[in-house]
Amino acid sequence: MATLTLSTLDKKYGGFHAVKGIDLEVADGEFVALVGPSGCGKSTTLRMIAGLEDISGGELRIGERVVNDLPPRDRNISMVFQSYALYPHMTVAENMGFSLKIAGRDAATIDTAVKEAARILDIELLLERRPAQLSGGQRQRVAMGRAIVRDPDVFLFDEPLSNLDAKLRGQMRTEIKQLHARLGSTVVYVTHDQIEAMTLADRIVIMRGGVIEQVGTPDEVFNRPASRFVASFIGSPPMNMAEATVTRGALHFDDGTEVPVPPTFTVAEGRRVVLGLRPDDVYPEGHGIHSESGHAVDSRELPVKLSEPLGNETLLFTEFGGENWTARMLNPRVVKRGEVLRFHLDLSRAHLFDAETGLTLRG
Repeated sequence: MATLTLSTLDKKYGGFHAVKGIDLEVADGEFVALVGPSGCGKSTTLRMIAGLEDISGGELRIGERVVNDLPPRDRNISMVFQSYALYPHMTVAENMGFSLKIAGRDAATIDTAVKEAARILDIELLLERRPAQLSGGQRQRVAMGRAIVRDPDVFLFDEPLSNLDAKLRGQMRTEIKQLHARLGSTVVYVTHDQIEAMTLADRIVIMRGGVIEQVGTPDEVFNRPASRFVASFIGSPPMNMAEATVTRGALHFDDGTEVPVPPTFTVAEGRRVVLGLRPDDVYPEGHGIHSESGHAVDSRELPVKLSEPLGNETLLFTEFGGENWTARMLNPRVVKRGEVLRFHLDLSRAHLFDAETGLTLRG
């Protein structure tokens, strides 16, 4: 395996600047996920690493080699595509061994590599089938097997689970995580699904508009988001937010609502800020978990506009600070639309962002 280094990596399509001078170091054996909305530049970045897109500027290193101008076959990378990209006329074994055949490996070497990859992925009984005889999950395992047999320096995954149903996606996430633990491989994984990123990656790279907004562990990007965008993108349901003005030690919202400035922040008088609270930290009285950092709880009665029962919890939708907010109700009971409940807002777990720049105000 190898390290992967992106130094001021740039991509332009005529007048469109798709990737804007990004810097990223992926350690040997690290699993890094690139996430962000459509058009953020994550897939373009992956395709530049793979050699499928020309690099407009900057430097790309795999290990100690600068690979900017190397064709894909000379980069010693393997890529798993969203569409599987299997040859329909070949058997599973032939698909998995095809790259080794093209590279001129002998039949015995190919057979050994294919059987070992099939054993790792538990698809030994499928080797003589063709892709049309396989389920979506089986096809994706074959695509991963084809990548494994090459013994690459870097594995690249381009939204590999997006064509699978929800249950199978969960199963395949587990298998990919186990595969990475077994192989110790360097992985760059592109996804629009933040749950995939949070559950699979050692570090997450959040992109927007061709730039990197934040790089961090799943815990860091969830609990210490660098910007309002990151806070809203990471987390399901997303973080609740409302804009306010700091006045006499309190946050005054545009609809007249007021709460104390969260205890971990010192903010100048008159500053426009955005208060953010995760749905876990907004809950009906008796149906949530207090944090351990001071219990700076603001309590108020709010009407329930809508509820979504989810079994062991219920999501409640209300309004606060002139915005629609989501609360998480643990140990739920039946809640009727329009019912007024006393909600707790745990301000000790609050986030504040500058209203103009969107950057966090946490030191």
